[in-house]
Amino acid sequence: MTKNKNTNDSKLLFLPLGGCNEIGMNLNLYSYEDQWLMVDLGITFGNDLGVEILMPDTSFIEARIKQLVGLVLTHAHEDHVGAVPYLWERLRCPVYATPFTAYILKEKLKEVGLDKEVPIIEVPLDSGVQIGAFKVDYITITHSIPEPNVLAIKTPIGTIVHTGDWKVDPTPLLGNATNVSALEKLGDEGVLALVCDSTNVFVEGRTGSEADVREKLTDLIQRISTGKVIVACFSSNVARLETCAVAAAMSGRKMVLVGRSMHRMDQAARRSGYLKGIPPFLDEESLARLAPEETLIVCTGSQGESRSALSRIAQGQHPRIKLQEGDSVVFSSRMIPGNEKPIKHLQEQLIERGAIVINASYEDGIHVSGHPARDDLRDMYQWVRPQMLIPVHGEPAHLREHADFALKSGIPNSIVPYNGALIELSSDGPKIIDEIEHTKLALDGDVLVPYFSSQMRDRHRLMQAGVVFVSILLDHRHMLQKIPSVSVMGVIDEGNFDGALKKLQKELAKAIEDADLDLLESDENIQELIRLTVRRYINLTRGKKPLVASHI
Repeated sequence: MTKNKNTNDSKLLFLPLGGCNEIGMNLNLYSYEDQWLMVDLGITFGNDLGVEILMPDTSFIEARIKQLVGLVLTHAHEDHVGAVPYLWERLRCPVYATPFTAYILKEKLKEVGLDKEVPIIEVPLDSGVQIGAFKVDYITITHSIPEPNVLAIKTPIGTIVHTGDWKVDPTPLLGNATNVSALEKLGDEGVLALVCDSTNVFVEGRTGSEADVREKLTDLIQRISTGKVIVACFSSNVARLETCAVAAAMSGRKMVLVGRSMHRMDQAARRSGYLKGIPPFLDEESLARLAPEETLIVCTGSQGESRSALSRIAQGQHPRIKLQEGDSVVFSSRMIPGNEKPIKHLQEQLIERGAIVINASYEDGIHVSGHPARDDLRDMYQWVRPQMLIPVHGEPAHLREHADFALKSGIPNSIVPYNGALIELSSDGPKIIDEIEHTKLALDGDVLVPYFSSQMRDRHRLMQAGVVFVSILLDHRHMLQKIPSVSVMGVIDEGNFDGALKKLQKELAKAIEDADLDLLESDENIQELIRLTVRRYINLTRGKKPLVASHI
């Protein structure tokens, strides 16, 4: 980890440790007067090595834990709040959130027994709070979850507008419209830096409204006259749940929620004052009483998640939902980059079971993004009129394009950040003044481990090349007493198993018998001899270099 004296003076600094050069796993730090303010602490989902969740490395701020004055959450999406239950005990700071996000977080903390320990300060919508040296104002914006917020982080050096995730929705179905007057007021007062969502920077025009989706999705469901209808969407999109309820009522169907996260979000929304006028949703047990033509199921799994409700339905493993020929499955969601393969596989499984799969490429308008397209970005630039643009929440191509787009749109300065870049924000423009060493953390079972640790490297090699286990018996003179015992996993196919193993045993016996006696005095030397012999043989015969475990 780099130790830089500039982190402890009165400069205004920005340090992303997650969410730059990637979409998800957001963690942002701001520093002023030797104090640090954290904005968001999220996860992303792993898809290999048996790791389901990845999260940012907090070791930098752990080394400065007394200087951390608080964690501010912009909204309740997993990539912004999901790591709090796993990492808060390392940070032990107050957490600030608006009511809906606070409720979601409290429910998550209950699952790990931290709900009584974490100090959560509920901040009313469109209000502010002083957190150490930082005055933080919450400003209502629109997104795909209740209560998303822009943060105005005010210091004597200048104001930073941190957008979080957002879009311009002129007709939001839930919650308030964007507080444009508050954003324009910030622009009038002067904004030093806009730290802004880059997800849809390549998309021309405007993102569109949830109201448009309601019209299209309702029309689609009304046109489906036979079989069950299953709608897969993000559980956090409460407006989409309400749309499904409206569509069910207008098509003569009953809406059934499937999946724990769906029920959790429904409960959070109702307790926070949303979904008013929508009757309680039915649960899975109600399905036995409904004919297929009376059923609208809303479930998780739109991204092909292996443990989701929709995946279990597609595999025929759901205890209460069985697909029949002619049932319809509607994907009211976008395909998140990186999830193409699992989504395609899931849709193929559904089709094989007789379902009609309907997605956004098949039926226009059944999903709309929650992130700003180019015209939305232009609106934000005009409202807050910043001296500089810091693009975040995107892969490298998104960040470069956003920086270039901002300059062409008249913003005086921009810079392309990356995780670990310590950036000074001043009237002279943004400047990278240091690089902070960092990694990712993986939730491996119940344990957090560095994603690039030897444990993860070994698992990757095991997945790529398999493992060979060798056991040898030597007497007191270090002479081989019997042919080495060899077993393998993921290296040799069954058809060639016996012959290949016998050849490997002979290679090992020869290597040990030919070795100098001095070399055989050390177990470490013998283990290295075994490792080299096995890898050389497997590489020559299979083109692989497996892990080797030996017992002497």
